[in-house]
Amino acid sequence: MLRSIVNVLTVCSVGGVNTFMNQAIYPDLKGKFALITGASRRNGIGAATCRALAMQGTNILFTTWQAYDQEQPHGADENGPIALEQAVLGMGVQVRHLEIDLAHPDSPAQVFDCAQKWLGLPDILVNNAACSTRDGFERLDAATLDAHYAVNMRATFLLSVEFARRAKALGRSNGHIISMSSGQGWGPIPSELAYVATKGAIEAFTLSLAAELAALGITVNAVDPGPTDTGWMTEQMRNDWATPSGLPKFNQPDDAARVIVFLASDAARHVTGQVIHARGSAI
Repeated sequence: MLRSIVNVLTVCSVGGVNTFMNQAIYPDLKGKFALITGASRRNGIGAATCRALAMQGTNILFTTWQAYDQEQPHGADENGPIALEQAVLGMGVQVRHLEIDLAHPDSPAQVFDCAQKWLGLPDILVNNAACSTRDGFERLDAATLDAHYAVNMRATFLLSVEFARRAKALGRSNGHIISMSSGQGWGPIPSELAYVATKGAIEAFTLSLAAELAALGITVNAVDPGPTDTGWMTEQMRNDWATPSGLPKFNQPDDAARVIVFLASDAARHVTGQVIHARGSAI
């Protein structure tokens, strides 16, 4: 299975130049509709996924929540959502964004209500929104756990089942759910206990939900993108994680987007219940 994935993805490189973001290679995605959560920052995986799917001709609804970004060390990308909308529109597809706090229990239903009023039920759901703060054993408390649970687990799980329920009600026989995992299975991630626990739960959920939804033709997978430079890395981190050959042990957002687009396409119609560890050299 992994060899098949590699074979499909390698067509994106011609003469050593990455061409994926500049041409459509999955014609079945043209005219489809994707919902991507957590795309408020232009250099994030969510925004990269929006652009990558739009390049394939997919219409886009993405969610943002800048109040969370403002509390992070990297701050909010205030013009990010509008800039992303403009970039996606320039690719010839339809796009909207929804500012919504996915920590609220009723937000999954609200997101899908908005989608269906606009273009109908999405064909693709990408659960990218996440809560990530530093904790460690001396700082971990109930409030930190609850904040991570609300977004990383509850929102991801409720969005996924809401998508499936509505697809079943409409008599749909296909669809794709892709969630974002992390590297918690590859080694310790100190001082991020709540984050790794809730991301680990996504992998367990993915396997069992995939079994339930197989009869509906809905694939369910997760992507572990490895350490990804979305603006939080310092220059020292980049230097420390460079291999002796000079290749980095971290990825760029477009690297994860390539895998997500593949999983959203008919090329991956027999791939389900999998966690794809797209970690580059960080293995």
